[in-house]
Amino acid sequence: MKTVGLPHDEDRGTGRRTGAGPVAAPAPLVTGGEGHTRAAVVQLLLEEGPITATAIGTKLGLTPAGVRRHLDALIESGQARASRSAPWQQKGRGRPAKQYQLTAVGRGRLGHAYDDLAGAAIRQLGEIGGEQAIADFARERARTIVEGIEPVAEHTPETTTAKADEIAEAFTDAGFAASTRKVGAGVQICQHHCPVAHVAEEFPQLCEAELEAFRDLLGTHVQRLATIANGDCACTTHVPLFVLPITDNASHKTAAQPAAVRTNDSGRSAE
Repeated sequence: MKTVGLPHDEDRGTGRRTGAGPVAAPAPLVTGGEGHTRAAVVQLLLEEGPITATAIGTKLGLTPAGVRRHLDALIESGQARASRSAPWQQKGRGRPAKQYQLTAVGRGRLGHAYDDLAGAAIRQLGEIGGEQAIADFARERARTIVEGIEPVAEHTPETTTAKADEIAEAFTDAGFAASTRKVGAGVQICQHHCPVAHVAEEFPQLCEAELEAFRDLLGTHVQRLATIANGDCACTTHVPLFVLPITDNASHKTAAQPAAVRTNDSGRSAE
C-alpha cells in the first residue's frame, strides 16, 4: 500500500514516502505515557491499516509485547479487529500474518465534528430545494476537495496511478486519511477515515458525488467496492489501469473492457 500525504508527516520526520526501495528505519515515534502510545497505535491503524503487529512495532519503536498489549486492549474494547493477510499480501512461506485495522467503533471515537449541525442543514436544504439541491451541494463539496487537480490527459498505467495519488493526497488534506495501493491490473484509492461518515449514512449523495469526481478526473469507469457509511472499514474505489478505448465502426461494436471496470454506483461493499 502506498500512503499518500499523511497528515503530520512533518512532525514525524519521515517525510512523504516515494518508491518501493528500502529505507532506513524511522526513529521511535512515541516517547510519552501509555495514553500517548495508544493514540499513536490508533493513528497508525487509521492511516495504514490493515497493518501487521510487526510493522506497528517497527514504525513506532515498540517491543512486540508492547504492541500486543495495545492491540489486545483495542480489540477487547471493540475499536480494532484482526484478520489474516490475503494470499497476495503474504511474503514467504508459513501461516499468513495477522493484520489489524480500526472498526467503525474505533473510527467513531475519533470524533465527527458538527455532525448534527451538518445533518440538520442538509435536511433543511432538501426541504427548500428538493433532492436536486442536495445532489448539487454534494457535487460542489467534492469539487472543492479536488480543486486544482486537472483531469488525466493521457491514459497510461503511469499517468493513471499518478492521478490517483494526486486525488488521494487531496482527500488526505480534507481529513480522509487516504492512500493508494496497486492491486492486480488496477489501483485502489482507500479512504481510511471519513469526517462526514455519520452524515453520509443519511445522505448517500455525498458518496456518489465523490465517485463522480473520481470518474471525471480519471476519465474512466471506477468501481466503489466499500464505504465507511455502509459499515465497512474503509472507502475503497477500484481504478482500472488498462482501459481499451471505445471504437465506432460499421458493426457498432465496442472494445471489451476488463471485468474490474464494471461500474457499481451503489457504493455498497462487494463482500
